[in-house]
Amino acid sequence: MTFEWRAMREADLPAVLALSVRVHPGFPEGEAMFRNRLSLFPAGCLVLCGGGEIGGYAVSHPIRRYAPPPLDAILPGLPEAADDYYLHDVALAPERRGRGHAASGIGRLLDLAARFETASLVSVYGTGPFWARFGFRPAEKDMRAKLAPYGEGAIYMLRRN
Repeated sequence: MTFEWRAMREADLPAVLALSVRVHPGFPEGEAMFRNRLSLFPAGCLVLCGGGEIGGYAVSHPIRRYAPPPLDAILPGLPEAADDYYLHDVALAPERRGRGHAASGIGRLLDLAARFETASLVSVYGTGPFWARFGFRPAEKDMRAKLAPYGEGAIYMLRRN
């Protein structure tokens, strides 16, 4: 079965939420957050789909640099003076990992990010080396207070575009 990234649809949200709960049990985010990001910036919301199954998702959108939204936050809108493209979450089901799907999805997100000076993300689960392969580096600014909800070892990373 072939899996490919496509635009997320509202009908995908229950499957996206179920996958989020499965891969991020320590970072609960509700369907309202996913619905919010899909309505605010649909171009940055993708699903990895194959055979009617959702094997991954990506949520991303413009922000002000060093101002990632809190987990599960509902945003009233996107900042007019956005200068950074935030990769809020890229998640794959364990059985879809190791097949190049993450790289192809991240490539699509980085194409969107190209119009901004930087792209950013919060690395969790020790994934800093993975993100470094795409040019992300730990930010020099102290972000400990903002990253506290992500737990020990969370790293705010930036990539110059």
